[in-house]
Amino acid sequence: MWYVYILQCKDGSLYTGVTTNLPRRFKEHVSRIGGKYTRAHKVKGIVYTEKAISQSDALKREAQIKGWRREKKLNLIQYGKPVIPSQEDYSLTIAQRVLFLSSDEAKDINGENFLITE
Repeated sequence: MWYVYILQCKDGSLYTGVTTNLPRRFKEHVSRIGGKYTRAHKVKGIVYTEKAISQSDALKREAQIKGWRREKKLNLIQYGKPVIPSQEDYSLTIAQRVLFLSSDEAKDINGENFLITE
């Protein structure tokens, strides 16, 4: 299973990537051995994940999201869709489940804790 994810950095910027192992990849970003961007921008936490069936599908979705303006990405994070949904569209599928992390809590995915670094 492949995942497309969006990280929020301490400076408020967003980073989009793909992986087959979210806990490992998150730790790499926090340790600054992940993507080049997150070496320069300290990671705050994962704010969005979505499942993809294949690497090809994940890479296509990553490219699509990376091509969006910030506002569209924030709508995806908040509502599970790139546009603001109507009131009846607030339920999200498992593939669109949003993970919000704060410095006071950690969310558990696949038995791994994602702790926010300060």
